[in-house]
Amino acid sequence: MDAVGNYSMLAMVTAAVIYLFAVFAHAAEWASARHAGIRVSKARGRVPVVVGGRGAEEADTVEADEPVEEVSAEPAGARLRTDRMGRIGIALTMVGLLVHVLAVVLRGVAADRLPWGNMYEFTSTSLIFVVATHLVLATRFGMRWLGLPVAMLSTTGLGLAVTVFYVDVAPLVPSLHSVWFAFHIFAATVAGAAFTIGGISAILYLLRRRAEERGVVRGYLVNVPSAEKLDKFTYLLLAFAFPLFTFVIAAGAIWAQYAWGRYWGWDPKETWSLVTWAIYAAYLHARSTAGWKGRPAAIISIVGAVSFWWNFVGINLLVSGLHSYAK
Repeated sequence: MDAVGNYSMLAMVTAAVIYLFAVFAHAAEWASARHAGIRVSKARGRVPVVVGGRGAEEADTVEADEPVEEVSAEPAGARLRTDRMGRIGIALTMVGLLVHVLAVVLRGVAADRLPWGNMYEFTSTSLIFVVATHLVLATRFGMRWLGLPVAMLSTTGLGLAVTVFYVDVAPLVPSLHSVWFAFHIFAATVAGAAFTIGGISAILYLLRRRAEERGVVRGYLVNVPSAEKLDKFTYLLLAFAFPLFTFVIAAGAIWAQYAWGRYWGWDPKETWSLVTWAIYAAYLHARSTAGWKGRPAAIISIVGAVSFWWNFVGINLLVSGLHSYAK
């Protein structure tokens, strides 16, 4: 490995460590909000609601034509700590992203090509889009609640990249010398970022909904949007990503014709891409025609995210096929 490649590897490890510190900061943010609580009622008419920190025997009744959310008392110092640790987590994630981008750019310089030629490069590049999307949502739209899961995913992903997926800089295999390869990979990374954050949002939806159904939302879930808003947010992400992923498959077919002389050959990665596409197609279809919302839709979106990452990582590592060059 030349000097530039060494610097790229050093920067990648540094980014993983910075993301790990962001995990600690966001974990402290969640822990400092442990005394927070809200009472929630979604029924109509006069219904019992319970305030966080009080027993069920002290339940009140309120008139609830709309969802009721009342924040329970929380020490001012705890709120300040929560906010401060969240800001530190975001700042660390920003620094980690800058170092992360530098690492990928240096890898491209060392290879004298786009750094998308193998599993190590795919993973490190894809995580840039996940982190960047999170930071835009956190800084522009106040969605800081994504911080802990995104930081955990980033540090784990880069850790695997530098320890398990790493390969030395090498030229592209002949089948990758196509402009459609660049279109295919770029669209896949953007769609993958949306699918991943959508899956995280769906998991948080299930946690928040369960708390709302019990009538009390406690801890950091107080800072997470309502289950209804999370459901809509997940849908918007997947509705954006699905057409893009459709383009990914179409661009991959054109690239396959250029590289292997056929548009579709039921290669394991092609097949699983179709499976992933079908899962998200079922999600959007069921939501628009059968009115599927809430828990069933969230479960499908989580299954879709798992399918995407299985295709992205598992198929490459465990199944032989025409895409085995990506290992």
